Amino acid sequence: MQFLGFNWIFYMNKSDISSTTYLQSDVTNVSTAEGEHTPRVKEPLMKRPLDVILSSIMIILSIPIFLPIALIIKIEDRGPVFYRQERWGRNGTRFRAYKFRTMLANSDQEFGIIHTTENDPRITRIGQLLRAMGLDELPQILNIFRGEMSFVGPRSLAIGEIVNDRNGQAVPYEDVPGFRERLRVRPGLTSIATIYIPKYSHPKKKFRYDLLYIRKQSFWLDLRLIALSFWISFRGKWETRQKKF
Repeated sequence: MQFLGFNWIFYMNKSDISSTTYLQSDVTNVSTAEGEHTPRVKEPLMKRPLDVILSSIMIILSIPIFLPIALIIKIEDRGPVFYRQERWGRNGTRFRAYKFRTMLANSDQEFGIIHTTENDPRITRIGQLLRAMGLDELPQILNIFRGEMSFVGPRSLAIGEIVNDRNGQAVPYEDVPGFRERLRVRPGLTSIATIYIPKYSHPKKKFRYDLLYIRKQSFWLDLRLIALSFWISFRGKWETRQKKF
């Protein structure tokens, strides 16, 4: 794997998820069945300090690009700049997440709170660019600073969002196996699932990767995933169905 022109070499063994081969092997052993609970989860000692330090730096560095993004969103369709949404937090708490709006201003009212699909007609032109580079997520740095989120963790889920199950039936996220288990840690901006599998994979598959992260989490793993995420953002690959790096 090439990273900024250098070989990005990870120490690999059967307990290390840095290798895609071992990652896929480990995921097959993760169960999302209800009642098979993950043991009590403790955050790595340096996880919260890393979140505070990195979010503080990013808040300062992102100030110059906040205004241009806001102006472009406003000019495109005169709608609101930010999208506010209630989301699930750690241990079932709720918090309000903010993003730069990337969809039509009335999308929730017209279509409902539903999972994003490939070539989603709700996404605006500027929204496509912001999503590809991950810039729509910038306001959530404030959620990280406040402790409602972390840089790395299962993606935060919208309260009331509807997805399709394996039979094509519309169900709330809460009914997808593994939902409760993934609430044992803070939700994150990036995760194993967002990096290693296609964006539009079924939620149940994403949940398996989330539960793997909960079992394997460490400070060094977070650093690796954050570094990969910056590289994906730089290349504008977040929306691709193929490999992101």
